[in-house]
Amino acid sequence: MNGPQDLGGQMGFGPIAPETNEPYFHAEWEKRALGVTLCAGAMGAWNIDESRHARESLHPADYYASSYYEIWIKALETLLKRHDFVTTRDLAEGDAVDPAATPKRVLKAENVPAALAKGGPCNRPVASPARFVAGQRVRTRNFHPTGHTRLPRYARGKEGVIDAVREGFVFPDSNAHGEGENPRWVYTVVFSAAELWGEGADPTLEVSIDAWESYLEPA
Repeated sequence: MNGPQDLGGQMGFGPIAPETNEPYFHAEWEKRALGVTLCAGAMGAWNIDESRHARESLHPADYYASSYYEIWIKALETLLKRHDFVTTRDLAEGDAVDPAATPKRVLKAENVPAALAKGGPCNRPVASPARFVAGQRVRTRNFHPTGHTRLPRYARGKEGVIDAVREGFVFPDSNAHGEGENPRWVYTVVFSAAELWGEGADPTLEVSIDAWESYLEPA
């Protein structure tokens, strides 16, 4: 979707200024925000793509006014309400005052290290052979879905070269909306800076993205 998170190449936001020796967390509450979000996700009611889409779906004014972990918490509230774990009244009271759904599972403290080490692999077998090969020129589709997508807006309708054929991976555009994993081939595609940014782009720069097969067409 063309959400507030899709900032690539947009003007008016100033230069990127990396923080020297940036800490993992800037405040104690951020640690808790990460922990609560991971534990809630472990309940099994939603997947990582639905979680990402919940963050992208925040109103732009709200998104831009929020810090990184504020965005996480606001999206988590959306997910918890959507799946009946909390209600608006619960959040207003700061306590569980309404009946709630029962989670499929609960992540206990002693199981956290193993769960984090396992991660959430999303590679899957694909029945059909890969459509493209390394070295082939391709063009990304120029589409603007209302739902979730992992094709960034700045790379739509652009011509690049397949650098590598990866594996089959869960298709986030359907997985985010409960429409199944529908695994598809993923390719690393390389674009020149001029192709993406036009006149004035640094001619020495290239940008690579990982793109699902359905995002691509032969050039």
